[in-house]
Amino acid sequence: MARSNPGLLLGLLLLRLNWCLAVDGGGAEEGGGVFPVVVSTWPFREAVRAAWDVVKTGGAGGSAVDAVVAGCSACEELRCDGTVGPGGSPDEKGETTLDALIMNGKTMEIGAVAAMRYVKDAIMAAKLVMEHTGHTLLVGEKATSFAISMGLAGPTNLSSPESIEKWSNWRQNNCQPNFWKNVAPAGNCGPYHPINIPKDPVKSAVWENQGITCQEWLQNDNLLEPTSSHFNSVNRHNHDTISMAVIDKMGHVAVGTSTNGATFKIPGR
Repeated sequence: MARSNPGLLLGLLLLRLNWCLAVDGGGAEEGGGVFPVVVSTWPFREAVRAAWDVVKTGGAGGSAVDAVVAGCSACEELRCDGTVGPGGSPDEKGETTLDALIMNGKTMEIGAVAAMRYVKDAIMAAKLVMEHTGHTLLVGEKATSFAISMGLAGPTNLSSPESIEKWSNWRQNNCQPNFWKNVAPAGNCGPYHPINIPKDPVKSAVWENQGITCQEWLQNDNLLEPTSSHFNSVNRHNHDTISMAVIDKMGHVAVGTSTNGATFKIPGR
């Protein structure tokens, strides 16, 4: 019976799932299998090619970590689908901020930044967190300060004419749809205040002692119902990212992701 090709089987599966794959037909230097391998969400071929050039030829260090950084950086530069890197996915204040995470499977180290402002190299900033701090995650303006202090370019305006136009059109549509719920006013741009709060806040803490059943609790209208037109569905053009996994020639694994988040998100998300 013919032996199956694991690279081919993996490729067919990932193509079915709308992922992008690059795989070598040769053997690994250690550990067996078909290495190196580069896998990315969506058909971000330029990002996969950038990672492949590193892990296949040994450029820029040749490690899985370096390949993930190269691949995600390429997507940040290309602004893949408008959901990665600067210039896309404005929050409800019109600003673009960036998130990224990287993990070294060999050492199990992790680094990440979130809601980072004014620095466009998100995956590089995440790598700096991983390699030069004892922390896992830095956020907001403190992530910005850290990244710039470690040599990354900034401060830089992360908005673009396209993102500002998208935000302006959304404002003209009374900030609909958005990610708020259980607030008023529900049909415009706020500011918002909470509504539908139960009249007796302590009731939820004592209902069991009073013998109230779960069914009775639900029938008493104690559940908060969404009142705003937040997004009913998401897609790759308003809420997605690049996620990448790499196995280098030595069989070492690294994974990473970079995104500018959901369009019209609440700042800080």
